[in-house]
Amino acid sequence: MPRNKTHGNHSHSHGHSHGRAFAVGVALNLAFVAVEAVYGVLSHSMALLSDAGHNLGDVLGLLLAWGAMRLAQWQPTDKHTYGLRKTTILAALLNALFLLVVTGGLSWEAIRRLANPVPVEPGVVIWVASIGIVINAVTALMFMRGRKEDLNIRGAFLHMTADAVISAGVAISGGLIAVTGLLWIDPVVSLVIGVTIIAGTWGLLRESASLILDAVPEGIDVEAVRRFLREQPNVTDVHHLHIWGLSTTDVAMTVHLVLAKHELDNDWMARLRKDLHDRYGIVHVTIQLEGELLSSIVSRK
Repeated sequence: MPRNKTHGNHSHSHGHSHGRAFAVGVALNLAFVAVEAVYGVLSHSMALLSDAGHNLGDVLGLLLAWGAMRLAQWQPTDKHTYGLRKTTILAALLNALFLLVVTGGLSWEAIRRLANPVPVEPGVVIWVASIGIVINAVTALMFMRGRKEDLNIRGAFLHMTADAVISAGVAISGGLIAVTGLLWIDPVVSLVIGVTIIAGTWGLLRESASLILDAVPEGIDVEAVRRFLREQPNVTDVHHLHIWGLSTTDVAMTVHLVLAKHELDNDWMARLRKDLHDRYGIVHVTIQLEGELLSSIVSRK
């Protein structure tokens, strides 16, 4: 995350390490998507095809997180004064929409197959899904280090861990079909996977849409920030408080503070910015100071 850029070479080395993890994770999962899709068609398994669609979405999610990490290091320009960090929000929205469309199509086919079951080759389902368990688990382990400090890395870790569990569910469905011969198990598992994907994706869609509209990022209590600012020494009023997301990981804030004594204290300002960062995760703070007399004139206008 950009807030770690001040940590010098330590952060830089972690960036390279996570960059390699993203590259390996994308390559492994993209190869597995191709294998899973081919054998899903050959074995007539909707569960495998649903998981392939889910894993394709995961590849896009990994690319999104990787891109966010890279974009966070770009310097602003005269044209893009905040840099290109907000493209990560757009990418998150497109990722969510893609997952919902793919899941909707696969779920529709699963419902159709409930009425007209198609023979499934359970052995193929079991071994392909087992490969998925290994690949997703290995990818998750690559993101284990750093998941507590970086929201991007934590998201990738949790996503790949959940994928390993879903692949295990597909393998179990293959085993149940082999034992019972019940063909409806495959489309039912596909629908369960679809519901799981929609439940996980809906939050991403809602949050990314809110961030595009410059809503306050989730997890930040505006009233708590306002109270904190009003409790600062020499501050008598707080107005024009705006908090929004510069990207999927960076939060910005602007505010006008009315002071009893209108004097500039650089040390106080530095401490205030640090407290806002440490308490609320706000990394880009712009503060306009006003004296009580100036503030009362402006308010009367």
